[in-house]
Amino acid sequence: MRKLIYAINTTLDGCCDHTKFYPDEATMDYFIKLTRDADTFLYGRKTYQLMVPYWPDEAKANPDDEFAQAFDAVEKIVVFSQSLDSPEEKKTRIVRTGLYDEILKLKQEQGKNILTGGVTIPSQLAKLGLIDEYHFVLHPIVIGEGRRLFDGINLQEKLQLKLVESTVFKSGSVALRYIKQ
Repeated sequence: MRKLIYAINTTLDGCCDHTKFYPDEATMDYFIKLTRDADTFLYGRKTYQLMVPYWPDEAKANPDDEFAQAFDAVEKIVVFSQSLDSPEEKKTRIVRTGLYDEILKLKQEQGKNILTGGVTIPSQLAKLGLIDEYHFVLHPIVIGEGRRLFDGINLQEKLQLKLVESTVFKSGSVALRYIKQ
């Protein structure tokens, strides 16, 4: 069965708004590897519109941008949205209902990992118990504003995670990989 991985950059105060800070080169290398190990992205409308068409356009304009190339190589993008009329590109599919059933179906398909990011859809996925791994890259800064990690999540019971790997980068950022207990 394929793994659903939630990966995101965050600050010490939980800010995960990508417009408030930018990851260093080592962090980008970490996300390049995660992206290369996936063949499906799962997004909500907001995250999708931040990522597409930006990264596919960047891949065409800059063949040396390894993250853009890895992003553009992903075979399938599934967007959960009630308001998005049509996809930006041909490998994107919009799903309007059935988050739980759709994820179970995707996990049963052959292929690489499924990668998700953002806040809203991952919060819903965490609440449903569908995320297999959590990859947080914690940056040693405090922003004091912006969208927060798991903003608005309402769990029936605590989500117990086990730290299985950590990597410290020269910048002081730390990549933390957790699995569900």
